[in-house]
Amino acid sequence: MSFYLIIRGPLGSGKSTISKKLAEELGTKYFAVDDVLEQHQLTGDKEEGYISQKSFKKVNEIIEPEARQVLEAGGVVIFDGNFYWQSAIEDLIAHLPYSHEVFTLHLPLEVCIERDSKRTPPHGEGAATVVYNKTMSFEYGVPIDATKSIEASIVEIKRKLPL
Repeated sequence: MSFYLIIRGPLGSGKSTISKKLAEELGTKYFAVDDVLEQHQLTGDKEEGYISQKSFKKVNEIIEPEARQVLEAGGVVIFDGNFYWQSAIEDLIAHLPYSHEVFTLHLPLEVCIERDSKRTPPHGEGAATVVYNKTMSFEYGVPIDATKSIEASIVEIKRKLPL
């Protein structure tokens, strides 16, 4: 059965760790939106002080053919990113008309800042705060309590999958 997941959340929420482990457990294809933005130098175009909606839609165009190929073969795909523009989510869904689920990781800003501080290099409290506020400015998909362990978050997500 082909379907895809969008794992969204603020900087430091654990979305990449969760997405990578979940992809490994399910034997699925994983796309890191932030990596594609960097690889294709799409972070410079700003809108309201954030990476533009246009840049995120460009990422969708870049990853859509490979994702579609996996989905057409009956596979599963996981997308991981902040998805702080609702339009980026809706654009991806419009381009991939397959069964899907969106999960939003929820946790306090202080936890995101703490987790980010342990990265090398950290993005910093300012970046974590700005991304947190933008990402959490709207609800989308199934909320996941990301204050729990990574394993507990994965179990919670897997319970809601069409497996």
